[in-house]
Amino acid sequence: MIITFWITFALIVYTFVGYGALLFLLVRLRRMLRGKRPLPLIENLPSCTLVIAAYNEELFIREKIANTLELDYESGKLESLFITDGSSDNTPDIISEYPQIRLMHRTERLGKVAAMHRAFDTLSSEIVIFTDANTILNKQALVNIARHYSDKTIGAVAGEKRIRVEESADAGTAGEGFYWKYESALKKWDSELNTVVGAAGELFSVRRELYKPVPDDTILDDFMISMLIAQQKYRIVYEPESYALEYASHNIKEELKRKIRIAAGGIQSIMRLLPLLNIFKYGLLSFQYISHRVLRWTIVPFLLIILVILNIQLVVERIHPIYWSLLFGQVLFYAAAVAGMALENRQMRIKVFFIPYYFCVMNYAVIRGIGRYLSNRQSAVWEKAIRKSGNN
Repeated sequence: MIITFWITFALIVYTFVGYGALLFLLVRLRRMLRGKRPLPLIENLPSCTLVIAAYNEELFIREKIANTLELDYESGKLESLFITDGSSDNTPDIISEYPQIRLMHRTERLGKVAAMHRAFDTLSSEIVIFTDANTILNKQALVNIARHYSDKTIGAVAGEKRIRVEESADAGTAGEGFYWKYESALKKWDSELNTVVGAAGELFSVRRELYKPVPDDTILDDFMISMLIAQQKYRIVYEPESYALEYASHNIKEELKRKIRIAAGGIQSIMRLLPLLNIFKYGLLSFQYISHRVLRWTIVPFLLIILVILNIQLVVERIHPIYWSLLFGQVLFYAAAVAGMALENRQMRIKVFFIPYYFCVMNYAVIRGIGRYLSNRQSAVWEKAIRKSGNN
């Protein structure tokens, strides 16, 4: 029982803290031995298509179109394509007012993946950049992404997701903002060491020739598409100077809904990417993939529960005083999470409780998501979370 306890404890700490610390040290070591990876020059940019899938976004779509038309890129090398399959509001009509933009619309709602595949068959550009309809990109986003493709070993480029966090932020907003800041640091180090482990759909790009269609029922299409490129032994790099800015979820309930869907997509992706678990074949990529994604999306949320149970047993058996300290620490942490939930319900903002509360919500969502995937209750069709702006 003692051995099981410490293995469980070590896996949890490694997943949430240890991997980041190890990654930081490995990047430092790589810089000492090889120097920092050079930034690519902005010259001879490849032809590019910006693809935006929009579903019932009439309240936000004009802002998105204005942002799209303001983006810098070499004249004659950029096409903007909006896909509005299934939209039942005025989104397609609004987009059709802009002759600079190509619109693909179909009344059937078959899901984002089916829409992307339909659009992809019409493209001829060297690279394809995907972004969400409810995000705003910085003016140099496309240029900063496209410049990386001068390196033939790079198959995909991931931009940074940024969350708008206000002073009055609730647990959902503040927690999501903190989570993505930490994720961005991990992605930056992953990229410098070897490759990013999956891209976020808010802003990512691929070499068109390397794109592999994924099944239409794929939940995390962005993650799957980028990892299939990594599986072909191409690097995915992270470009924090290209970012997509969006509002956080409207509240913690909306964030939970979104996280459950992501968790269901995570376990689905793991089942479909089983070869990537072979560290003898994929080496460093497998190590990063298991450390950064697989542990979080599979066993660790359950290990958190097991750790408490084992800790109580060791305290009852009076094995060693250290277990009293560890149990007290766990109780204090979860008490802070409960306090965060209680304060959130009363709309009281005490940020010190937000992180433990969000941490528990995130891991609870993984357990729910795995259950939803195993019971085949998670649809791949767009399921929009309500965001702070109230537009989507």
